[in-house]
Amino acid sequence: MTSRAWHTRPVPGRTLTALRIDAGDVVLRKARDSDRDAIIAHASDPEVRAHLGGAQSRRDVARDLDEVGVSAVTGSPGAYLIADTASDAFVGTMSLTRRGVHHPGHVSPDGEELELAYTLSPRAWGRGWAFQAATAVLRAAAAELPDEPVIIVTHSANDRSLNLARRLGFEPATTFDEHGVQQTLAVVNLREFARA
Repeated sequence: MTSRAWHTRPVPGRTLTALRIDAGDVVLRKARDSDRDAIIAHASDPEVRAHLGGAQSRRDVARDLDEVGVSAVTGSPGAYLIADTASDAFVGTMSLTRRGVHHPGHVSPDGEELELAYTLSPRAWGRGWAFQAATAVLRAAAAELPDEPVIIVTHSANDRSLNLARRLGFEPATTFDEHGVQQTLAVVNLREFARA
């Protein structure tokens, strides 16, 4: 695939701690109770979930939110909602968290790499918002964390996600099967997002 060296090692347990990140047309923030209906619609949208195992039932998502609370959606460090800056309306999710060793797909034998993951509502597709949000998250992480590899794992048939990964500078490193479909793992070093 590539001869680029991913020589740095992950730092287990550490991830981004910012509670809010401004990203131009969008803002990354923690979930609020007022986001509940939009989160339910998002998780049950077949287009959003097309490459993520399919839509969840609205009833199940609502029940889960009622059990744990809306804030649990972004309760972990590095987990955010993406909101339209102008209206503060929910448009998606983004996280920069550790990929557990129990999952396949790693660039380090120890696993636990930072993994960038995202979903965006179809009404927000094609506006460059995922790129803005991902760039802002990665820049914030580069300012806070030591250099290490960051990975994206996406269904190999998800052209939109693969194109976004390439645009961000991620390079395909390997493919593997997970959830019965081929996944592509792409990687970039966090230092690529450090501001000079």
